[in-house]
Amino acid sequence: MRGTGAALSLAEMAEKLKQLKSATIFCHMRPDGDTLGAAMGLKCMLESGGTACRVVCEGPIPEKFWFLDGMREISSVPDESAEAYIAVDCSDERRLGALCEGFCRAKKTKFNIDHHVSNTRFGDWHHVEDRAATCEIMTELSAYFSPLTPSAANYLLLGLSSDTGNFAHANVTESTFLAAAHLVSRGADIHTIQYNMFKRQRAERAALFGRTMANIRYFEGGQIAVISVTRRMLEECGATSDMTEGFIDFPLSVVGVEVAVCLLETGTERFKISLRSNGKADVNAVAATYGGGGHILASGCMLQGSLEEVVDKLRYTIKQHIET
Repeated sequence: MRGTGAALSLAEMAEKLKQLKSATIFCHMRPDGDTLGAAMGLKCMLESGGTACRVVCEGPIPEKFWFLDGMREISSVPDESAEAYIAVDCSDERRLGALCEGFCRAKKTKFNIDHHVSNTRFGDWHHVEDRAATCEIMTELSAYFSPLTPSAANYLLLGLSSDTGNFAHANVTESTFLAAAHLVSRGADIHTIQYNMFKRQRAERAALFGRTMANIRYFEGGQIAVISVTRRMLEECGATSDMTEGFIDFPLSVVGVEVAVCLLETGTERFKISLRSNGKADVNAVAATYGGGGHILASGCMLQGSLEEVVDKLRYTIKQHIET
């Protein structure tokens, strides 16, 4: 169901935001680099104009993001006195997790800035564009504020880099590179971001990666590749669920694979599903079948059932969406 809020251009969004005296900026649950970078980058922009800001997320921020100042200070408690609530990189309110109910019930002016094609246009005001990352939108939005500081530029480049697989995914466009170039000109450190996001890892993650990839399963003549990470595997490797970020890119690189699937066990017979496509399947449509969404080439959802039941459901649905 689509929201009833009004769409704003970037110029109009900037004008609305500049009028705020205070705001709480919401990241989505199980935060990635794009939601964190967009939130922290927007915080810097608003604070440069005198707006008091707090960034919140339902759960702890993964250690891999701590290399940027301020990440460890992100709160899980919204500022109830804030004039406005702003959701960034959230396709719908449910992506806020435990903060969803408070966000929806609060009598605040609500903003929604996002890049997912599946966005429901929730909130009073929204700006939604199909871009490589929400941080690409934020970079263009920054033109209406004071010049970005190096810290703000780093936050936004974090999101650009992480949501594009270090500028390797098919979602990268000319405007993505132009945004990255602008951020580097403002002092963003691409080497530090690239190292921390794509190279640096703990031994526990390396062990989990090896164990996961040793058990890739192929279906439909090799067109579908499935990997799974159970809670037992996490425990035995001494790893945490956030360490699985990026795992799905490996099976997608195998010759002949059109759709890669990663199943992450989050509870008893409950799995977080990540889907990636090489171009012959609309995985947003696959995810939408199960109440999820995202992009044509990268989407996700949640599914209940045993591991094999979930695999069978996804095999059937993906098969219907692979172009022949």
